[in-house]
Amino acid sequence: MQDSPDSSHGFRVCQRVHSSGDSRRIGTVNYVGPVEGYSGTWVGVDWDNGEGKHDGSINGVRYFHAKSERSGSLVRAPNLSQGISLLEALEKRYRSKSTNDEEDMKELDLTGNLLSDWKDVGKICGQLPALQALNLSNNLMSPYKSELPPLESIRILVLNNTGADWEQVELLRQSLTAIEELHLIGNNISRVLPMSSSFVQGFNSLRLLNLDDNCIAEWDEVMKLSQLRCLEQLYLNKNCLNSILYPDNGQQDELEATSYKPFQNLHCLLLGDNDIGDLVSVDSLNLFPNLVETRLSENPIADSTSGGVPRFVLIARLAKIKVFNGSEVTPRERKDSEIRYVRLVISRLHANAEEIKQHPRFSELKSLYGIEDERPSTGASGPQTIGSGFLSITLKCVGASMGEKQPLTKKLPATATVGKLKFLCESFFKLKSLKLKLFLQEEGCPLPVLLDNDTSSLMDLGIGNESIILVDEES
Repeated sequence: MQDSPDSSHGFRVCQRVHSSGDSRRIGTVNYVGPVEGYSGTWVGVDWDNGEGKHDGSINGVRYFHAKSERSGSLVRAPNLSQGISLLEALEKRYRSKSTNDEEDMKELDLTGNLLSDWKDVGKICGQLPALQALNLSNNLMSPYKSELPPLESIRILVLNNTGADWEQVELLRQSLTAIEELHLIGNNISRVLPMSSSFVQGFNSLRLLNLDDNCIAEWDEVMKLSQLRCLEQLYLNKNCLNSILYPDNGQQDELEATSYKPFQNLHCLLLGDNDIGDLVSVDSLNLFPNLVETRLSENPIADSTSGGVPRFVLIARLAKIKVFNGSEVTPRERKDSEIRYVRLVISRLHANAEEIKQHPRFSELKSLYGIEDERPSTGASGPQTIGSGFLSITLKCVGASMGEKQPLTKKLPATATVGKLKFLCESFFKLKSLKLKLFLQEEGCPLPVLLDNDTSSLMDLGIGNESIILVDEES
């Protein structure tokens, strides 16, 4: 550290600043004053990116508490910038002193600036009467306790990585009377705290609520959003949820439910990258009145390599879903998945008749497709039993050292095991010197499914007629 003129340049604690040499290096002022052994005034900054020199103490003297061991710095004021006002930024960008552009502005992106005071946000919005979309992401907003002026024109508000908790959201509700989209990604939210009852009230126009990348662990917290009557899309990816539960009538009474069904208009519920590991939770999605899109990828239940279930089982259990894990469920994929699922359940019932209790849609689907009680051996071509015995399977070589080989379509016994099929592929394609692994290529599934149990039969795996199996080599 080197001496510089004794001036604080007007910096104050809690002020947001950036490095004068790098506008993307942003932090919060936590200290303004002298430093023992050095002349002049110093500014203590806790950097957002965590790249500082210490935790706020030097030579045994603590000047402030940084958020981590090396996120703090003590710097001279000339090395920091307080930023410029929005008006100055507009004039600099558009080189005009006219306010017509400002008055007509409908979208404003203030991502990664030095804003921290909600009063300043209110002033900005007050000068932009036509503003409809406001993005304040990556501005560390200070908590506020007073209401903002009405922001009646705002339809979309983005508060990602701003530190806004639900108490702040409840205060915003009073001002954002026409809000349609609210984004709250990465704010460490673990609880939804309604201000006046068991449910979040107001937000009468809110259609989309994005709570991705937060810390919500209890489904009861999600249920507090169930009476938002216009809510159509709810994003809960990257939280800590381990179950889903749609309330039955008794639970609705306990939750003071009205004649309005919970999540009545919700058609999209994204739950990727949580901790959901049970099929009861999957089945509960059928109870949402209008749900047609969901995401369950990167949950234990959807990881078939670690005890979860493959895509076709999830599609078969989700009766109304039209978009799953970001891809459309075509009528062909649904039909094939449901028939394959019925065959899979039938094969398991021979070992454990009680298992039928774990498959709420089994009887319905079995009747729909006219599948007989005997273990079926074909796909969507109609009701057939083990008597017909054979499946038409297309085998494709994809291994790097296998050379170019034409795909083969073979009639194979439904009882053939994965191990037997590997042996047959060695013969079909003359691959005696290679150790093989097989993958099932499914429509709508981004990655082929590894067939890793040599003792499972094609029938046990639910593999149907006209399926495609990829033949690869172990690395």
